[in-house]
Amino acid sequence: MKLWLDGGLQDIESARVSVFDHGLTVGDGIFETVKAVDGRPFALTRHLDRLTRSARGLGLPDPDLDEVRRACAAVVEANPMPLGRLRITYTGGHGPLGSDRGERGPTLVVALGESARRPDSTAVITVPWTRNERGALTGLKTTSYAENVVALARAREQGASEALFGNTVGQLCEGTGSNVFVVLDGRIHTPPLASGCLAGITRALAVEWTGAKETDLPLDVLERADEVFLTSTLRDVQAVHRVDGRELAGAPGPVTAKAMRIFDERSGNDLDP
Repeated sequence: MKLWLDGGLQDIESARVSVFDHGLTVGDGIFETVKAVDGRPFALTRHLDRLTRSARGLGLPDPDLDEVRRACAAVVEANPMPLGRLRITYTGGHGPLGSDRGERGPTLVVALGESARRPDSTAVITVPWTRNERGALTGLKTTSYAENVVALARAREQGASEALFGNTVGQLCEGTGSNVFVVLDGRIHTPPLASGCLAGITRALAVEWTGAKETDLPLDVLERADEVFLTSTLRDVQAVHRVDGRELAGAPGPVTAKAMRIFDERSGNDLDP
């Protein structure tokens, strides 16, 4: 296995990042996860646009997108697999042990891990912690993921694959690594970006392709929604058959099943929508 580091391919066993890298010491970094199908990244342009937005939000230099594209191409070519998780990590680079940044420039790592198609439906839980829709990192895909690690561990303990957050004003927000959609009276709704959720790439495509409406939703909408589904890079569109103790019989329901078909067809016809 090979990954991209310091401007070229390196063996995964011998590649090294400094223990003083700001991404390690203080979580000063951003990342993107891109689906790679038979060596072809999906929606790479959208992911790189968001990588740049996240870098600017953290005050990092704009990533060299030509290099990132070269890195992605080299990594998927060097590691052939039917379905992969292509991870682009971009950090503040070597720095002091405090929050101040160093002057050596950022670190870029691109790696690929094997993945498998997710089940058509899954279970989720809600957690008591909140997303801060007014925080400094709101809307940025940063490497500061410890909050998500804790919430996802709680979900795993309860036989679920995802944990859903509300925000500080009690509205439905997002999952640890997914966006959430609900079906009410046959219409698809999803929280707006103002709720504090990440501007997911799959979310944006699902909204565009299904006509979903961005709506402020109370967290307890999950107790009465006719259908619930998640979107993310590796889930695509995935139905939810249980929320906490509530079973949603027959998931995926008809609206979700249609959204799944639409996404599969549209994404299969255009690898860089």
